[in-house]
Amino acid sequence: MDYVTSLLPSLMEGLLETLKIFAVTLALSLPLGVIVALGRLSKIKIINTIAQVYIWIMRGTPLLLQIIFIFFGLPIINVTIDRFPAAILAFVLNYGAYFGEIFRAGIESIDKGQYEASEVLGMSNSQTFFRIVLPQMIKRVLPPVSNEVITLVKDTALVYVVGLDELLRFAKIASNRDASLIPLVVVAVFYLLLTAILTKVFQSLEKKYSYYS
Repeated sequence: MDYVTSLLPSLMEGLLETLKIFAVTLALSLPLGVIVALGRLSKIKIINTIAQVYIWIMRGTPLLLQIIFIFFGLPIINVTIDRFPAAILAFVLNYGAYFGEIFRAGIESIDKGQYEASEVLGMSNSQTFFRIVLPQMIKRVLPPVSNEVITLVKDTALVYVVGLDELLRFAKIASNRDASLIPLVVVAVFYLLLTAILTKVFQSLEKKYSYYS
């Protein structure tokens, strides 16, 4: 027990870094996902094509490779980004693509008759989207979004490649130093608690939006 207690200060430091990466990525990738979804649904061919190519690249290459490319590859063309912004940029671009496809599917699932009804009522396109489409879309995409969010928690461990001191990196250092698996077990408990909290949050959100069923 004393050994676990001695690990907590460094693990808490790593947890804060993990939560920071998670929060910033989520705050930026969700709005980006909406923009990407609208791009995919755009009738303007160039916008639609750019959105499709972006999604193809982001979903078709590993996130780890994208982090490496942004942090280690861009300096080759004289574009240097610090560790944290580089990691955030890779995460946001990657998850923005996934969220974009989820949101696109959610928007397309809305019955076309609702668009026609809102037009008859004199609502503008923006009013239709924010008052009619968006609330229903959110309800329908919550399950796949929750899966991506939980995956994001675990994917934050990938930032070790640029030397950021996130949760798992501290555990690996302690495990190698002390020749013990206990730090990794403690970190596993941390991740399980985080995913349990997020699962509960999304269950509450699904219940809140259930009146759209």
